[in-house]
Amino acid sequence: MRRALHAEWTKFRTVRARPLALLGAVLATVLIGLLGTASRGGGAAPAPPLGPGGEAVSDGFTFVHRTLDGDGSITVRVRSLTGEIAETPTRTVPGLASWSKAGIIVKEGLTSGSRYAALMLTGAHGVRMQHDFTQDTAAPGSSPDAQPWLRLVRAGDLITGYVSADGAAWTEVGTATLRGAPTTLQAGLFVATPAAAQNTGTGIGFAPAAATAAFGPVELHGGWPSGAGAGGWTGGQLGDAGGYPPGVRAGYTSAASGFTLSGAGDIAPLTGGQATAGGIGVERFLVGSFAGILVLLVLGTLTTAGEYRSGLIRTTLAANPRRGRVLAAKACLLGVTGFAAGTIAAAVVLPIGMQGARSSGFVLFPVAWTTELRLVVGTGLLFAVAGVLGVALGAVLRRGATTVAVLVVALVLPYLLAVSSALPAGPAQWLLRLTPAAGFAIQQTLPQYLQVLDVYTPANGYFPLTPWLGLAVLCGYAVTALGLAWALLRRRDV
Repeated sequence: MRRALHAEWTKFRTVRARPLALLGAVLATVLIGLLGTASRGGGAAPAPPLGPGGEAVSDGFTFVHRTLDGDGSITVRVRSLTGEIAETPTRTVPGLASWSKAGIIVKEGLTSGSRYAALMLTGAHGVRMQHDFTQDTAAPGSSPDAQPWLRLVRAGDLITGYVSADGAAWTEVGTATLRGAPTTLQAGLFVATPAAAQNTGTGIGFAPAAATAAFGPVELHGGWPSGAGAGGWTGGQLGDAGGYPPGVRAGYTSAASGFTLSGAGDIAPLTGGQATAGGIGVERFLVGSFAGILVLLVLGTLTTAGEYRSGLIRTTLAANPRRGRVLAAKACLLGVTGFAAGTIAAAVVLPIGMQGARSSGFVLFPVAWTTELRLVVGTGLLFAVAGVLGVALGAVLRRGATTVAVLVVALVLPYLLAVSSALPAGPAQWLLRLTPAAGFAIQQTLPQYLQVLDVYTPANGYFPLTPWLGLAVLCGYAVTALGLAWALLRRRDV
């Protein structure tokens, strides 16, 4: 095996076009990845607030609140939840977004992005307990048509949510731990609604929406310095609620019978489509990977099919009759050099691209250093497996042009069609499940959230498979092709 590897390395480095092609793969990946940022001007966009986990969040809603010192509880009934949606820029129609929410909330402070725990009635998903933007728990058996009583109880750092259909028998919904929370919190009533989904005829669009919630009298127990009466409340818009339907604004009224709140906005993590207001995921800087992979496919194909065309395969097998070792050496060489090319390209383009995007006024979704590491290493693995697939399929088909055409159709073209919105979301997602292009999932960074309605499509940065599962699909194709190449190499004459 060592002899076969040395022979393949000697052939690779002595044919000057091949190292230059490898360098070209790196440069193409970097230049195409930076092109989008370099070609668009800035308009400074405000950076979104960050949640407790460092994720970009939306944290704007109508909030009527008062101070809670220490332990205590707040109980209220949601008597109704209605809404309005912008049908045109000048006309509003009745309607309620599915994730409209109204209820009670305990929050560390009035700063956007601060920790919280909330219990709410939603437009179409019943009663939910949510906390710290990413956590969501459904109340058992809850109905969106109910008029539930809601209760939040604070005991130290622990917040517990309860729901009742009659105000007498209570069911626990869930708990949230606001670890390290200050003694003094802000607690009260809130209402919010994200933009409402609409079928535009060409796909799903989103229209500004607002919600109005009517609450019964508020019952307070525990550490409420202002007492438990009707006074002591303050309220208004907290954070950026985004767009409102025409003629609708945030506000609240209070009376002995309770409160009525109106507002828009959301308390949720930002996602890659409807909610981002121009935000981009860092994987966008790796879009040039398709060009680098195309080079690796050609190199892999030339390593085997090129030798069949030139007749060099006879000399190779005469020098090393162990055909399986020859195939393994070729695959190892392309795997290692491809990994190096992909890793270097990703390590170069990501920091440069992120810095350039911030300088141009783009909003970037923050990612952990572990995710950045996965992007760099994953891109290297993507290049490596693509090179191995080229080697294997070149040995099977033995014709360079045919092999490259098959690989482009199977690997590169599905990816380009899916991320460019050239195909509807359904076919695009199936392509990225079933074809070798599934391997590009290793580069995705944007998580999906069940409690956030959005268009979770490849064009918005969402692949149907998880990163490592998508790469596993590509590896499966490469292993299958290697097995077939090994079997055919042993059986047929050169």
